[in-house]
Amino acid sequence: MPMPSNSSLISQFRRAKAMTAYTQGQLFQFNLDQTGQLLPVLVNCVARIKQSGLASAGDFSVLPVAKPVAAAAAPDAAPGKPDRLLDQTGTGFLVSTNGHLVTNAHVVQGCVGDIQGNLSGEAPAKLRLVSSDETNDLALLQVTGSFKDVARIRDKAIQSGDSVVAIGYPFHGLLTSDFTVTTGIVSSLSGILNDTRFLQISAAVQPGNSGGPLLASSGDVVGVVAAKLNAFRFARATGNIPENINFAIKTGALRDFLDNSVVPYQISDAKAELKTADIARNARAFTFLISCKAKAKERETAKN
Repeated sequence: MPMPSNSSLISQFRRAKAMTAYTQGQLFQFNLDQTGQLLPVLVNCVARIKQSGLASAGDFSVLPVAKPVAAAAAPDAAPGKPDRLLDQTGTGFLVSTNGHLVTNAHVVQGCVGDIQGNLSGEAPAKLRLVSSDETNDLALLQVTGSFKDVARIRDKAIQSGDSVVAIGYPFHGLLTSDFTVTTGIVSSLSGILNDTRFLQISAAVQPGNSGGPLLASSGDVVGVVAAKLNAFRFARATGNIPENINFAIKTGALRDFLDNSVVPYQISDAKAELKTADIARNARAFTFLISCKAKAKERETAKN
């Protein structure tokens, strides 16, 4: 198919993380994480073959470097409009007494200026972005200060059917300013396309829950809330409305990320079960609201 560099379809593919196709009564889903790197190579391949033929295509994976062109503005041209900034919010949680917080990479994607974070009922503080892993959708932030209460990561793997509690700040500013608590179970030990980095959970999550802790009945972290299935798109593709299909990043990917970032964290093998109210009360001491200003374009492409 023709793939001009200014194609709106190609631009959508470059930004996309996943693609869903529905045909002959079956649903197919594709991971597009590397599409942004793949498409320019394919475009270069097509251009070379059109120009010199297949025999002389050579190594088309080496992309030509475009020369910068100085654009002269017309004297009567109107100045460009400044980018529109929107509020972008998510959730994070403390993992070290030195103020290290974990959240999703897409929560801080496109942030302009300071990233703010605050515990429930406290004034916001400036957060520093330490590292980010877009492949696994994880980011590490740090707030100045020393903290006594931090989240503990469960050492034992969670199982299908186990109860979980999701803590976060969904629709902050539209709903309550306090965090919300939802409960559910682990529905599956893999995500879309059998991605084993993720858990599928039935606990309800909304935009703003991203990056929040997913807690076991012991109160220990068993995942990082990451996304919910887009019900509207799924319904358009299949004719069915999905219910309670949400995803969290497993602690295996989280611990690898923290180890690679050389951040100390606490693990736990607690077996005692707590009441949901007690889990929520304990989580108040380590769960942060994260907010920033982001460009409208950046926010539109970010996950919920």
